[in-house]
Amino acid sequence: MSAILLPVAARIAAALDTANGVGEHEIAMRLMKVTEEAGEASAAYIGMTGQNPRKNITHTTADVADELCDVIVAATVALHAFTDTPGPDLTAKLDTVARRLNATHL
Repeated sequence: MSAILLPVAARIAAALDTANGVGEHEIAMRLMKVTEEAGEASAAYIGMTGQNPRKNITHTTADVADELCDVIVAATVALHAFTDTPGPDLTAKLDTVARRLNATHL
């Protein structure tokens, strides 16, 4: 995990709090932003594969990777709206996933 992910996401969340407030609507918007970014990643993948014959190939693997990074940032920003301890919560989740991975010997 990038060492700057959580501090930058915290700064983005704070800026959004200042600009938009912290009510239920804003929290919902941050959660929907994750879905929007995931849709953009999917669209980039469709463009990378040339699935739309009218458009052919419109994106690269780098475009898909960039969109996936946007998903990660948006999710991390949204995480700040649901917990006061996003760093420890994310670390705990990663630890759980790592243990599960080790248990399945993939």
